[in-house]
Amino acid sequence: MPLEHDHSAAAIAARLARGPRISYLRDWIYGGIDGAITTFAIVAGSVGASLSARIVLILGVANLIADGFSMAAANYSGTKAEHDDYRRLKAMEERHIDKVPDGEREEIRQIFRGKGYDGAELEQMTELITSRRAVWVETMLAEEHGVSGGLRDPLRAALATFSAFVLCGAVPLVPFLAGLEASATAAVVATGAVFFAIGSAKSIWSTQGWLRSGTETLAIGLGAAALAWAIGFFLERLLT
Repeated sequence: MPLEHDHSAAAIAARLARGPRISYLRDWIYGGIDGAITTFAIVAGSVGASLSARIVLILGVANLIADGFSMAAANYSGTKAEHDDYRRLKAMEERHIDKVPDGEREEIRQIFRGKGYDGAELEQMTELITSRRAVWVETMLAEEHGVSGGLRDPLRAALATFSAFVLCGAVPLVPFLAGLEASATAAVVATGAVFFAIGSAKSIWSTQGWLRSGTETLAIGLGAAALAWAIGFFLERLLT
């Protein structure tokens, strides 16, 4: 099996010089799945309530823009909060190193003792890390607080979520826009294909097989749609 990248000295130097690659995969997958599910749920609920194709399109497009923007804004705010929290924790560690350096060294010592270092080796490791302030702070952030400087850009994260939401969420509306006679059936088939495709693509970045991942996402999406259809179906009969 081929390795993911070259391990020659030159290739390693070039890769490290570029820095860590920031992934927006989860933003895209989150937006895509939620967009397809929520829009399809509106379509299913509207069909269950026997609403016209015109009403389905109005409700679907309104949800597509409003909910997509809402998700993007929430993701932007949440990602920005991660940046704020990182800066807060970094400033705190900087302050603690200035005020109680011996206590911070003891934290490093205990962290690496927990990793199996002991005796002279442990003291050398502690001395080595605490001799470089930036490394000291980064180690404390990663080991004590579980955060790193490889943070996603809030605007890019928001754009990834919004674009995926709109692209995938528009699929259930296409059959109604095209005026197909079997619009509901076509919407089920088209959206089911989107669910399965998203799940299958997700498997590229996970240890789960593409068939299982695609089927799992398909089941989640269709389950949400079935619930929405049932609510629309019974409410329409209850209120008429």
